[in-house]
Amino acid sequence: MPALACLAAPAASQRVPDDLATMPPVATDFEPARTAWGDPDLRGIWPIEKIDDMDLPIERDEEYGTRAWLTDEEYAARLAEARESDGSFVDELRSGGTQGLADWLESTDFGRRNSMLVDPPDGRFPPLTPEAQPLQQAGKSSWVDGQARDWITDLDIYDRCVTRGFPASMFPFPYNNGIRIFQAPGLVVIHHEMMATRVVPLFEAERWPEAVRTYMGQSIGRWDGNALVIETTNIIDGDAADPDIFRRAASPNAWDTTYPTSREAHVEERITMMSPERMIYEVTYTDPLVYTAPWSARLDWTRDDDYDFYEFACHEGNVQVRDMINSSRAQRLRDAGAESLSLAGD
Repeated sequence: MPALACLAAPAASQRVPDDLATMPPVATDFEPARTAWGDPDLRGIWPIEKIDDMDLPIERDEEYGTRAWLTDEEYAARLAEARESDGSFVDELRSGGTQGLADWLESTDFGRRNSMLVDPPDGRFPPLTPEAQPLQQAGKSSWVDGQARDWITDLDIYDRCVTRGFPASMFPFPYNNGIRIFQAPGLVVIHHEMMATRVVPLFEAERWPEAVRTYMGQSIGRWDGNALVIETTNIIDGDAADPDIFRRAASPNAWDTTYPTSREAHVEERITMMSPERMIYEVTYTDPLVYTAPWSARLDWTRDDDYDFYEFACHEGNVQVRDMINSSRAQRLRDAGAESLSLAGD
């Protein structure tokens, strides 16, 4: 582990490596409180909305290369933007601005990061395999610019309120970013504000038969010292291009829903408490039929037991699917009309 340097301005309390291309291992010297049955106590509400508020991308911008941390000047600019955003906050429906973002950025070295991905070293997803490339390119989703939407077959399973999938559900979204952890002897429950609850056994559990699969997979946990390690397999496989929408799968990429998932997908997570108010969440995703190498991300979770969970009733009263289809048709009619006028004028 490289020597750590305390960077002065703009936040003297933060510590990042001297070498800004280095990602030090997670510290394991904090001793967390214990449950009544002796396990490390992870219980509480750990929303990840601040990660979305700071506009941190999953993939690193190519200009940074292998540099995982911002310079002092870059961080100062991020902090100034956060203070301006906090200053513009109004507690009203559909208001802009953020609450407490600048303070949060100053409270953790995560405020100096330039991507969620930490491996490969360039902070970018590995290339797809030759077999996965055409599936990803053919994927149907409202998130793909320029795709026509005429029916539900032109939408992905998140568009249709089925699921965000796994591990995509572990990454922040523009809303409903609450995560609550419950514990009982032999169990950890990870409850998401948006469309997911995972019940993780901490005992020697049998893996499901290969044919038994769910969108969140089968998770089995264990303690590695004070860190919770979870291994997940049996994730529903498929892609976003299959003409049969009932055979489609969720993407592992939280911000590109066209990526396929194969039967060999395997996820390992580590949750490590750094203090009573902070945890580090690490995830490594391996799918050799889709990605040419594994990829890993590292996120900060901050406790906020006052965070309010709201029901994410995605289907109830949902008009989005109809609106997306109608707006796509209307835009194409408008474009066709503009083209006709242009040709007539020539």
